[in-house]
Amino acid sequence: MKLSTPVMYGGNPVETVNQIVAMEQVGLDTVWLAEVYTFDAPTLMGYIAAKTERVEIGSGILPIYSRTPTLTAMTAAGLDSVSGGRAVLGLGASGPQVIEGWHGVPYDKPLARTREIVEICRSVWRREVVQHQGIYNLPLPKDQGTGLGKPLKLINHPVRERIPIWLAALGDKNVEMAAEIAEGWLPFVLYPEKLDAVWGDALRAGKAKRAAELGELQMTGGGFLAIEEEFTGHATAAARGLAALYIGGMGARGKNFYNTVFQRYGYPDVAARVQDLYLDGKKAEASAALPDEFIAHTNLIGPPEFVKERIAALREAGVTHLHVTPVGSDPVKLLAQVKEWISN
Repeated sequence: MKLSTPVMYGGNPVETVNQIVAMEQVGLDTVWLAEVYTFDAPTLMGYIAAKTERVEIGSGILPIYSRTPTLTAMTAAGLDSVSGGRAVLGLGASGPQVIEGWHGVPYDKPLARTREIVEICRSVWRREVVQHQGIYNLPLPKDQGTGLGKPLKLINHPVRERIPIWLAALGDKNVEMAAEIAEGWLPFVLYPEKLDAVWGDALRAGKAKRAAELGELQMTGGGFLAIEEEFTGHATAAARGLAALYIGGMGARGKNFYNTVFQRYGYPDVAARVQDLYLDGKKAEASAALPDEFIAHTNLIGPPEFVKERIAALREAGVTHLHVTPVGSDPVKLLAQVKEWISN
């Protein structure tokens, strides 16, 4: 089991990277950088590459709608080059509010687009002359544009022709596709004891079509981490706040993918209440409405023995990357302690 952590968007990039450098020194394996309506992820990823030596640097995630497929491939290949082969390309559809509100493009055909982008990226990294017909047409047909489009291949020689691709997926068809075509899967708030009931069929269907060269499907799981007991109140509040944001506020009523996952975990009535409270501006009440059981089983907060039990449950569920956000006076020390546990 590897150890990974997300970079929380909205912070100071320089301070963030200084902490990642310290975490690398105690065994951090992978760092993930989100991109919403924030600073772009690749800029900070390149900065992290320059300041670190070993840690893998993943986009968690780049939205599929905001770049052309070939630009996505170029960005990943460039990061892989400057990092010495440490890039991980995390892709996801994001949601209509961000894609249509911030980027101003239609939120359509997320599954088909994702599949085509993965195909095109791998073609670019193999330095093939890129020709593709589908949602994305490369070159553009002669009856569109100027008619002068030319089939091209990447000028540079990538460090690797197979940069790992991870897909953020929530719905059954998306999860099945991730298990079929991607090196890794980025789920939302993993509840290990309910993983099989919610996504087992989709994972098995995808793995049945999976190419052998992809290896075993990688997967993250974890949550907020607090071992020192005096910090558990703050960590629990942070965990509740973030979960309420996604379940209640990351989408509109009737169109919130995270809320749907929470329903499938067995909380349909609570899901509706949390969303109503959050969208009505009652964020503290929305946070408080989340069940204690849910928070406890989707995070690693408590005495050492409890945290070890949660790590064991995640490992049993197939998690390959323990994905944690350490909370406390010394986050680096917390990571070092957990790294020791998962390494023994």
